[in-house]
Amino acid sequence: MKLVLLSGGSGKRLWPLSNDTRSKQFLKVLEGRDGQKESMVQRVWNQIEAVGLNESTVIATSKLQRDMIRGQVGTDIPLIIEPERRDTFPAIALAASYLHCEEQASEDEIVVVLPVDPYVEDGFFERVKDLESVLRDSKADLALMGVTPTYPSSKYGYIVPEGSVEEDSYFTVDCFTEKPSEEAAVGLINQRALWNCGVFAFRLGYLLQILQEKSLPLSFETLHSEYAELPKISFDYEVVEKANHIVALPYSGYWKDLGTWNTLTEEMATSQIGKGVLTDDSDNTHLVNELDIPVTVLGVKDVVVAASPDGILVADKASSPKIKEIIGDWNYPPMYEERLWGWSRVLDYAKYDEETEMVTKRIHISKGKNSTYHYHNLRDEVWTIVRGEGELALDDYIRRVKAGDIIHLPAGKKHGIHALTDLEFIEVQTGKVISNEDVIRLVYDWNDVIKQFQSSRPQVIL
Repeated sequence: MKLVLLSGGSGKRLWPLSNDTRSKQFLKVLEGRDGQKESMVQRVWNQIEAVGLNESTVIATSKLQRDMIRGQVGTDIPLIIEPERRDTFPAIALAASYLHCEEQASEDEIVVVLPVDPYVEDGFFERVKDLESVLRDSKADLALMGVTPTYPSSKYGYIVPEGSVEEDSYFTVDCFTEKPSEEAAVGLINQRALWNCGVFAFRLGYLLQILQEKSLPLSFETLHSEYAELPKISFDYEVVEKANHIVALPYSGYWKDLGTWNTLTEEMATSQIGKGVLTDDSDNTHLVNELDIPVTVLGVKDVVVAASPDGILVADKASSPKIKEIIGDWNYPPMYEERLWGWSRVLDYAKYDEETEMVTKRIHISKGKNSTYHYHNLRDEVWTIVRGEGELALDDYIRRVKAGDIIHLPAGKKHGIHALTDLEFIEVQTGKVISNEDVIRLVYDWNDVIKQFQSSRPQVIL
């Protein structure tokens, strides 16, 4: 069995902490087994390891989230990088072609797809393992997992059974009802309908056949290059609703979607994270502060206060899901990003005329980590080292740098830096176009950078 985790999301429901690069699954606000704070994706990966599915798991994600995933769960996990966001059908199609072409998986292989961020008990993933035998026994096109509803919710889709439902056995699906009213949900629950938790299982050959019928390439390389031409549609609409025979497996354990501030705060490790004061008379109130200035919360009830470089939110918890509608049209670049090597924070931005821009960043590179060896075509940079020591690679030498050093990096100059201790510097970018696309990466691993310099005439000055 192969497991495909889908990691996506724009992060708007948990603004301002989450954004395009740091969606909800990466927020370290949950309590791990060791007492340390962990993210949803770290929690899920630990659960997958616990049931022995980690060796057969791949993660499908966007290039914006690649570094976040590698930084939080490791660099050895196979990643399928989507060229752009195109909804769940293209993502799953690309994953299927990857398993077929790159991993040489058999067409008879059972593939299970699920979101990367469910908040569940360990038993959920033991139940996921049962989908393989369910699909083979039933000979169905698709096997789903459904969660036993705990209340009549209008937030979830419902899987309606064809007949009776037994807790330990799968059933044939009659139909689906997407986000009904609470009144209609009561009737569905009386019919033993289950919440749809976004888990799909199928034979690899079944999906490859669908791709062929749609005249889509099976080659991973070709499908990747033509990804922008795939229909932007969900797997539910493109595949599930058109399947002839679908079965579902009930799951009665704990399951929760931590997609809004009111649901996330119910499972947070503590009521306060970051600098500030949250007074004892602030009932059912949470403070999450990523800024270096304190935030004080006095005597309020049922409120979430969240502050980050991207903005500040003060909201009644029941109203907090509305944030997605309010900021839906905002198109600001993320002010804070976590990367494989550390993090960066935008301190200032200015546009002086129609062509010249300036961005100032504070950049932290963790001890032992390094940036890539790269260059830019359209911008100049000036670095001021403010903390720690490192090795700086430039066009014709490698040398040590420390707090107080200033480095000038004109456009076209190849450079990279390796942190000998935790290293921080202020980076000032100036140019006609400042964009994350203007990065030409040459070498990723620092040992390879050293080897490249030692094998050529440039000097290594350490």
